[in-house]
Amino acid sequence: MSRNDFNFILNSIKDKISKKDTVFRKAVSPEERLAVTLRFLATGDSFTSLQYLFKISKQLISEIIPDVCRAIIDCLKDHVKMPSTCNEWKSIADAFNETWNFPNCIGAVDGKHVILQAPINSGSEFFNYKSQFSIVLMAVADADYNFIFVNIGAQGRISDGGVFKNSLIGRKMEVPYVLLGDAAFPLNEHIMKPYSGIHPVGSPKRIFNYRLSRARRVVENAFGIAASVFRVLRKPMLLQPEKAELVVMTVVTLHNFLRRSNTSRNLYTPTGSVDYVQNGEIISGYWRNDQQEMASLLPLQNIPRRTKLIAQEIREEFTEYFCTCGSVPWQNYYN
Repeated sequence: MSRNDFNFILNSIKDKISKKDTVFRKAVSPEERLAVTLRFLATGDSFTSLQYLFKISKQLISEIIPDVCRAIIDCLKDHVKMPSTCNEWKSIADAFNETWNFPNCIGAVDGKHVILQAPINSGSEFFNYKSQFSIVLMAVADADYNFIFVNIGAQGRISDGGVFKNSLIGRKMEVPYVLLGDAAFPLNEHIMKPYSGIHPVGSPKRIFNYRLSRARRVVENAFGIAASVFRVLRKPMLLQPEKAELVVMTVVTLHNFLRRSNTSRNLYTPTGSVDYVQNGEIISGYWRNDQQEMASLLPLQNIPRRTKLIAQEIREEFTEYFCTCGSVPWQNYYN
């Protein structure tokens, strides 16, 4: 983050996080409050570790971080919002078509389990398929690695399909466009997923899987970038679910803010940090080389489902388009 953006955030939230001095002690300044919160997000250090670095008690730090997170989310809320007009949705679809050669796509969807310590008195409510406690982060990304929709806080025991179906965007998907998901999502009229199994190089199904995977990588990269910078996502959070939701939403908000900042964009995502295509070959971003990211930000469970006939027909129409008038020069050589 550049100094200019730090100061911008500070000035935006100063009134919300400032405290008055008392006769007993001087209040922690807004600058220190923001600094300790950003340090926590960037490192995932324990409150005990942070208290020695900032000379602030861990009890006070446990109050400061949620307060600052709420202020950041409130002041930067316009950086994470769904399009509200047809033209805005069409702009996203045009970007997917121009950048990733996938028409009629309005986003790439994915979800992750954010691992927690066992919440108090929760029983098996947050217990996931990996025998850990977690909340689910479900997100949709645009063609430029920005989150346009997030749903945070569903219990880890709920499947990905259940999370998406009950989310705001899942309830409102009634447009002739699609989201792109991986094998963990159900195939339906509004979500396209790859064909299962192994297919010969150059076959229509292989071409479809390549084109979908190429476009869907934007959401994988958005998660990867966020986890590589905000390392609080790399470790099990020693927080109750409500505070963990605040932390995750703050990371999502700052991700979009930094991606759109003229002074911080290249600092946050330098060259080589995301996947890119060179002569038809996908070159992996450097975040994929760091396997620690996967230790506490887990993929969703793949659950077999029955598929509606209309969804299969829509996928076949995309497949035919990619093999005819919508083909690209290198797709037949993908392996």
